[in-house]
Amino acid sequence: MPGKTVSTDLLIQYGLQAASALFILAAGIYLSRWASAYTERSLLKIEMEPPVRILLSRVVKGVIVLFTLLIVLQQFGVQIFPLIAGLGVAGVGVGLALQGVFLNLFAGLNIIFTKPFRVGEYIEVLGVHGEVQAIDLFSTKLLHADRSLVVVPNRKIIGEILHNYGNIRQLDLTVGVAYGTDLTKALTLVRRIVDANPRVLKDPAAAVGIGLLGDSSINLAVKPWAKMPDYGPAQAELYQAIVEQFGAAGIQIPFPQREVHMLSAG
Repeated sequence: MPGKTVSTDLLIQYGLQAASALFILAAGIYLSRWASAYTERSLLKIEMEPPVRILLSRVVKGVIVLFTLLIVLQQFGVQIFPLIAGLGVAGVGVGLALQGVFLNLFAGLNIIFTKPFRVGEYIEVLGVHGEVQAIDLFSTKLLHADRSLVVVPNRKIIGEILHNYGNIRQLDLTVGVAYGTDLTKALTLVRRIVDANPRVLKDPAAAVGIGLLGDSSINLAVKPWAKMPDYGPAQAELYQAIVEQFGAAGIQIPFPQREVHMLSAG
């Protein structure tokens, strides 16, 4: 039975090829997982930023898996070099289609390595401000003062003017007092209120003084420092304490006044 013998031989041949391919594929997948985990552990020891660490470990895993797939295809007689050339041409097209993604990736790496800001710092960029919650490879997440989350693509950040307030921020309070007020008394009381507030930092020292001579009031400038989470609450507490204690001390906070002169027609 020559036909049956040939079929059996082909079955054995392709069966062995399939078994060999499965073995290579399983070994490659296992090796890729081990290499990825080993890479991540090694990078963790040198305190590399998490996004970069994850990216490099995935690149190692992807390269090993791709190399394994090429070996498996070669087992079945597939010509590798024409396939690689075709993948290169396709890669150019994919690269053009994903241009925005790659720009975000490179911008993210730039931010991670140059560190213009860090997680926990308060920044303002592109008219958006907030506390940095996360720096990913493709975007940066900011927590706005109203507790909303703002996601900014990294490519929008690079090349723009960025204001980094750091972990602390200076409050800018203005309190008007009437002309004729005992300014020494008013300023002393404001300093006492500022020093008594637990949210206000002792260092840097708060700046308290006369900021402007307005039309209806002498404006006192009150500029203490607070940690970012305390910025809003400290401002509200200081304003409330100033209003209450000024009232108790008989210091008047005037409202804008305008004089209106009526001209008679005659």
